[in-house]
Amino acid sequence: MIVLQVNGLTKSFGADTILSNIKLEVQSRDRVALVGRNGAGKSTLLKMITGQLSYDSGDIIKPKDVSIGYMAQDTGLESDLSIWEEMLGVFDRLRKMEDELRRYEKKMGNPEIYENETEYQRILKEYDELQVAFKDQGGYKYEADIRTVLHGLNFKDFDTNTKISTLSGGQKTRLALGKLLLTKPELLILDEPTNHLDIETLTWLEGYLQNYSGALLIVSHDRYFLDKIVTKVYEVSRHRAERFEGNYSYYLDEKDQRFEQQMREFDKQQKEIAKLEEFVQKNIVRASTTKRAQSRRKQLERMDRIDKPKGDEKSANISFSIDKQTGNDVLTLRELAIGYPNNIINQGLTFDLKRQESVALVGPNGIGKSTLLKAIVSGQTLLDGDIHYGSNVKIGFYDQEQTNLTSNKTVLKELWDDFPLTDEKDVRAVLGRFLFTGDDVLKNVSDLSGGEKGRLALSKLMMQKSNLLILDEPTNHLDLDSKEILEEALIQFPGTILFVSHDRYFINRIATRVLELSTDGVTAYLGDYDYYVEKKQELAELAALEQQTSQPEQQTSGKTSFQQDKETKRQERQMLRRLEEIEKEVDNAENRMAALEEELCLPEVFEDHEKVMKLNEEMDQLRQKAEMLMEEWEQLQEA
Repeated sequence: MIVLQVNGLTKSFGADTILSNIKLEVQSRDRVALVGRNGAGKSTLLKMITGQLSYDSGDIIKPKDVSIGYMAQDTGLESDLSIWEEMLGVFDRLRKMEDELRRYEKKMGNPEIYENETEYQRILKEYDELQVAFKDQGGYKYEADIRTVLHGLNFKDFDTNTKISTLSGGQKTRLALGKLLLTKPELLILDEPTNHLDIETLTWLEGYLQNYSGALLIVSHDRYFLDKIVTKVYEVSRHRAERFEGNYSYYLDEKDQRFEQQMREFDKQQKEIAKLEEFVQKNIVRASTTKRAQSRRKQLERMDRIDKPKGDEKSANISFSIDKQTGNDVLTLRELAIGYPNNIINQGLTFDLKRQESVALVGPNGIGKSTLLKAIVSGQTLLDGDIHYGSNVKIGFYDQEQTNLTSNKTVLKELWDDFPLTDEKDVRAVLGRFLFTGDDVLKNVSDLSGGEKGRLALSKLMMQKSNLLILDEPTNHLDLDSKEILEEALIQFPGTILFVSHDRYFINRIATRVLELSTDGVTAYLGDYDYYVEKKQELAELAALEQQTSQPEQQTSGKTSFQQDKETKRQERQMLRRLEEIEKEVDNAENRMAALEEELCLPEVFEDHEKVMKLNEEMDQLRQKAEMLMEEWEQLQEA
């Protein structure tokens, strides 16, 4: 079933064409990504689809009975309610149905109802229909659904009575996403849903969306996320949209193959055209060959000429060099405590950084990753401990908050003032490499987009020629093309890199080592992000095994590896059996509730007030039991 169809959509702002003849189709259960450069029109297209923006021509076809949920980029939830109250609001209809069921049950407990046979049959039928609808729409598990989503979006340690108005912007954005997920629309449209999510939460969201029952239409710059989720890609480029089957990595390969094939076809036709034109030119004036030349000329006129394929749009040209190499020991950190006066964020942090390493700092939001980088760069957030800098170390710092940019300066002055001895033409040349050309260099910094500010900050970093790059979320606000250009530049960088990033694709390409920050300090993993995840899983399984098999020393000293494996498998079998048992118990509870509801409708029961009360009490107990079982089931699934 088609849930969305876009035909020939065109949109202009004044004389500037943004989108032209856009065609797009989403079917039930599709996972579709919109990709393209910043400013290509992706968010504009989503706003037109959701009715928030008009369009000049074309058609957007949406079946009337298809529900659509949309979350714009960085949309925060504004509410005076508590977290729990706001999430419960999604299920107002179910809660009203639940209240209505209770009212019917009270009516059925009234002996006077039997005196009117017609009224009795009406109530019986309505109650039965309402109970079936309530069950089918998830009436017995909506509170468990709320807890699952809040837990996954990293609100597990929050008091759900907390007022939303007291939360940070990032927390409000996560709650807006959670509320939208709970509505479960048949078409879920998400614009940059991974903003403000740490890696743990991203992993949960990927699993949730992979199992989502509806269709997905997503704009995201998170390539790892796109690879995990989507099965179709529409690239928005040069006002048009081109469709690719597969995930993001497939799209990249297929795009290159299409371009090469189109170039081969173009070159082949150009050779044929040149050959025909040469024949016409040489033979058109000769009486003996003029007919053949005229035939070739007609062949040229009838030919459907292939346009030369357009390669990638102009890209930034980024490279990083150094003035002088460092010694082998670049940084030595010992027992650092970081934070602010009266607010220690983390402590006991110890690690070393060697020459030409590329090290990623990972960990949950709030653990102190950015604070640690600032402690290394300026010492402002260093409360205790020692930092030793190696010989010849020159630090270049990329700040995700862009505090090193001056809003009232022009782009040209912003860079030139930092390097006043450089000729203006050379400064302009550097800015041109970062796609600031012509009058772009005269824009005020305050008028730049997030991606443009990011490129300007990177241009400063390139001119510094530092041998130690410390980067805090360098891919934030960059489009997919700019991210790939930056990655290539950092891979070729001859110095040392320490960086914080939530971009797992970026970490995989850049990192030679991963340092995980936790409340216990720093743990090192030699390898990229995928290796880090794999090793973490191994360690978690080993810790679980040790906990399961821990016995007094005299009992465990002789335990073999084979026995430990048997124990692990036995535990896994126990968990699977328990999951099956819970599912059966929930089914039994729901079947019993259905049987009780039928029993409540019997005349002989109806007339026995005490019997009705007992049956209603049993119904309440069964509902509570079903909810507790569902909570246990979710915990086992997450284990």
